[in-house]
Amino acid sequence: MIDKFCEYLVKKMRKQSPEMTDEEAEVVLYGVQLIIGEIPKILLLFIVGILLGFWWQTLAAFILILPYRTVTGGFHLKTHLGCILCTNLFYCGNAILSTYFTFPNDLIKYLVILGIFILSIICITKYAPADTTNVPILTKKERKTKKCFSYIILVINTICAIVIPNTIISNIFTFGTLIQTCSITRIAYKITKNEYGYEAYQKEMQRQEATSTLS
Repeated sequence: MIDKFCEYLVKKMRKQSPEMTDEEAEVVLYGVQLIIGEIPKILLLFIVGILLGFWWQTLAAFILILPYRTVTGGFHLKTHLGCILCTNLFYCGNAILSTYFTFPNDLIKYLVILGIFILSIICITKYAPADTTNVPILTKKERKTKKCFSYIILVINTICAIVIPNTIISNIFTFGTLIQTCSITRIAYKITKNEYGYEAYQKEMQRQEATSTLS
């Protein structure tokens, strides 16, 4: 239903802007689907958080990890249902885990945070910004900017996880950073049948160059 409504909106846009190409229409459609699809998804997320009794933890998990997710990217599931389930698992799961889990002592906590920090540095270097074929990040300037901000926000998240005395908030930073970092890896993309948009673009350019050379 959401897809049909989005398609209807894009058709109306194309009538008003006849110069819009098919490729541009696909990008606009995906953007409209993201915007309209995000509204019920976020509402449902907080409703689930309230029903489970973790409303403020869910809100904190959403707000605190959103900047890191925005710059690092990550996979997108193909259906709205899958996206809703994944979003609830990501944020509500983080909220519940952060509420109930306690590290045995500070040494283990700091070692875990250090391990997550090192893993995240490696993954950001290799994969960030992790785009998709629907919304590829193609310009070198934008990719470099998002990668730099990924490092900066990772450092901020790590410092917050260490210095914030509230165990739940500290855990939200720790586990949220870990989950988000895992979502940009090649393994996560293969499991969810996604493809990095920039890599797909480069392959297409190479294919076109090879074709033009042969012809």
